[in-house]
Amino acid sequence: MTVELAWDAEGLQAPGTLVLTSPDFLDGGPIPQIHAGKRLGGEELSPALAWSAVPSGTAELLLVIEDPDAPMATPYMHGLALIEPSATGLEHGALSAENPGRGVRLLRSGSGRGWIGMAPPKSHGPHRYVFQLFALAEPLAIGSKGGAEEAQPRKVLAAAGPVLARGRIDGLYQRS
Repeated sequence: MTVELAWDAEGLQAPGTLVLTSPDFLDGGPIPQIHAGKRLGGEELSPALAWSAVPSGTAELLLVIEDPDAPMATPYMHGLALIEPSATGLEHGALSAENPGRGVRLLRSGSGRGWIGMAPPKSHGPHRYVFQLFALAEPLAIGSKGGAEEAQPRKVLAAAGPVLARGRIDGLYQRS
């Protein structure tokens, strides 16, 4: 079964590239246990992220974290946030629902708001966690009640754009 990441959506393509990195894991490498869900012995701590300079004219950044290996029709959304364009990264825990980082607006994701720690099904093999950052040319505008904060994640993705630049880093986690 092929699932479509936000990265693959026609409306989220971009002419420019952002370099997205994390001090916690290398692209394609394992994500440490501390970032896993509490029921798996992790601390549900969102990884730190850093990115290259955003293009001039960036209105805001959209961060999308998805697990395309979840046994679902669409990738499981582990985090969705709008970030001020002046930011150059996020500290550990900046996607915490209780205490989000400065300049971070948490949106609804898979089952709540903020970082949802990794918790793949037992014996399901390694899962990819795809961190995608989009530099939006215009502020996200959603006409539904409650705006972007209350909108379904797929509606947020459909409303995003145009995109000036984007970057991505993939991490792996396997339940032991």
